[in-house]
Amino acid sequence: MGRMDDRDHELPAAVDTKALLALSDEHHDRPVRPLGTHEAAGHLVKVYALEAPGRTVTEQDADAALRIAEAHLRLGRTRGSLGLAVLIVHAGGDGDYVLVHTWIEGLMADLAIFAGPVGRLDELRPGRTGLAPCVWEAAVISHERDAYSRHVLDGGATIADRLRAWQNDTLEGSLR
Repeated sequence: MGRMDDRDHELPAAVDTKALLALSDEHHDRPVRPLGTHEAAGHLVKVYALEAPGRTVTEQDADAALRIAEAHLRLGRTRGSLGLAVLIVHAGGDGDYVLVHTWIEGLMADLAIFAGPVGRLDELRPGRTGLAPCVWEAAVISHERDAYSRHVLDGGATIADRLRAWQNDTLEGSLR
């Protein structure tokens, strides 16, 4: 394996420059907004709406996503769950997605992604093996990783105060 530097003009064959440039043309701002913290299957669940252009996450969408999260979180203790989760309800451009990110034992996390057709959250099913968050979903998870570390793991207050601080540390605005 050779090291690449600025002097190299040829890229490895697997680098699809046309696809990368096409993706960069499609990349745009996407709004994210917090929908509060809810309880589901004994977990504190911080909920976010993420919306593609022309799409909106409704209250009914959020309720359907919470039902999906609750069913997933019922087995939380058997997966080592610590009782804190983040739910992303993503009204995407190509379909709808629900991500359930749970903090588990050993300073690790568990992620479940559900995917399905636009506007039919009750039809979402577990995503294919290997499916990972998109660039916008990953930004929300990154914020939540920092909030969890800052408030829960590194906090000096009582656990109740740490959890309140975690719940109040939300991401809102436009993601790039």
